[in-house]
Amino acid sequence: MKLIEIKDLHVSIQDKEIIKGLNLSINYGEVHAIMGPNGTGKSTLANVIAGKEGYEVTQGEIIFKGKNILKMSVEERALEGVFLGFQYPVEIPGVSMTNFMKAAIDAKRKYHGLDPLKPAQFLKLMKEKQQIVELSDKLKNRSVNEGFSGGEKKRNEIFQMAMLEPEFAILDETDSGLDIDALRIVAQGVNSLKTGKNGFLVITHYQRLLDYIIPDFVHVMAHGKIIMSGDKTLALQLEEKGYSWIDENKEGNE
Repeated sequence: MKLIEIKDLHVSIQDKEIIKGLNLSINYGEVHAIMGPNGTGKSTLANVIAGKEGYEVTQGEIIFKGKNILKMSVEERALEGVFLGFQYPVEIPGVSMTNFMKAAIDAKRKYHGLDPLKPAQFLKLMKEKQQIVELSDKLKNRSVNEGFSGGEKKRNEIFQMAMLEPEFAILDETDSGLDIDALRIVAQGVNSLKTGKNGFLVITHYQRLLDYIIPDFVHVMAHGKIIMSGDKTLALQLEEKGYSWIDENKEGNE
């Protein structure tokens, strides 16, 4: 069953077309990875799905759970169950992780017609999810990402994802700048959250992340579209041969 379907997507930034007719379909329970050279539109795709401003969709649809989310605000998409893990997570001084997560979870529960979690329930949930990414109480009680190392910020992103339990999570180069221990913890968190009721899109330059997060499908993106798709072995080929061996004119086969 389809979780998200992207049909003939065209996206421009300041009149320059970045995404040029991209098609992608992800079912419930699947992990898809997108790889490709710099400047091919991978992060643009992530931002457009999440609803970030500054992009003009000139053609196409993004159907999430049967709804065209291009008509929704970034907040509505998040409440519907779309999560974007940033390549460079931002700091929010003066806002503790506890207060930040309580507000986010209460907003999502209200959107779905549920009562707010009681304080004891919320703290119990935080404790459970902290353990998934080995997040210490010291970090939990600080302002969001303020003074965090790169690895701590990425770990915190996965913690937020664990708390919010989105149906569709996009991880945009989450492995960027991580050492092997942080990479293992982040990947372990993602793997523990995968169920038959959600889906993941992992954007990465490097095959090493896919040693930990095993994708069902790997797609190669170039010149604003998906030009090749396959299983995990495609990532191994890219690691060995680079992108030059791919026929640039080949159409992707989702």
